Amino acid sequence: MALRADRYASRAGTLLFLGCVGLSLAAMSLPPAWRDPVAAALRQTILAPFLELQQQSELLRTSHSRFERVVAQRDSAALAATFLPELRNENTRLRVLLGLGQRLGTGYTPAEVLHQAAPTDPLTLEVSAGRRQGVRPLAPVVSPEGLVGVVFAVDAQTSVVVTWAHPEFRASAMAADGGVYGIAAPHGTEGPGVWLLELRGVPYLQAVPVGTVILTSGLGGVLPRGIPLGTVLGVVGETEGWERTYLVRPAVQPAGVTHVMILGAARNGADLHNAFPPVQETP
Repeated sequence: MALRADRYASRAGTLLFLGCVGLSLAAMSLPPAWRDPVAAALRQTILAPFLELQQQSELLRTSHSRFERVVAQRDSAALAATFLPELRNENTRLRVLLGLGQRLGTGYTPAEVLHQAAPTDPLTLEVSAGRRQGVRPLAPVVSPEGLVGVVFAVDAQTSVVVTWAHPEFRASAMAADGGVYGIAAPHGTEGPGVWLLELRGVPYLQAVPVGTVILTSGLGGVLPRGIPLGTVLGVVGETEGWERTYLVRPAVQPAGVTHVMILGAARNGADLHNAFPPVQETP
């Protein structure tokens, strides 16, 4: 019974389709004077709901397209707003670095900090200048704020920089007025103390006030004189023997450096104090 009902339904659909085709052919064969009024009447009566649905569908599709464009523009604006402060900060750092380059004049190689030299070693950096750019081992690496470190290894196009936080870093240092000399070294080898410096070997009778600016002294011939290292925070622990050790807040944090200057051999023996912005002593 079900099969016979399906057969009758299929026949009815076929006859309806054939009837529609016949009516279409008959309507197309009518003269325009008769055909146009009939078509207008059909559009206003039977086909009116379908035409309304078609119009609403077109409006919906247009609205959806406009909505997608608005969402894309909003997302682009939000993304640009997210990176805008960082871009401003980077532009500011680059302008300050250009000012340092103008004060240095010649005898330096600009470089970009690529990444850490090793994923497990945050105390070394890889920079985008090497042997072809004239970089040599032990060359000082500076930013507008002060000393970043020294070049440890040189390849053709890149170099590895040992920052001041590395356990093997040492620099001959002095107070800004030249009255006190000592050795600058990292405060520790791990933990928060690794991001601080110490001024070691200061004679007991030569007190260094808190806030005193510490510069490289130029002794030893590796680092030029006058590169900022940091400011004194106070005495480290108990004084032993005839020497004092002072804790120094570094002028440069390597993690925030994006571009540097690598000084050439012509800077050895020079006094670079006037090339860097003055560091304000804190009381």
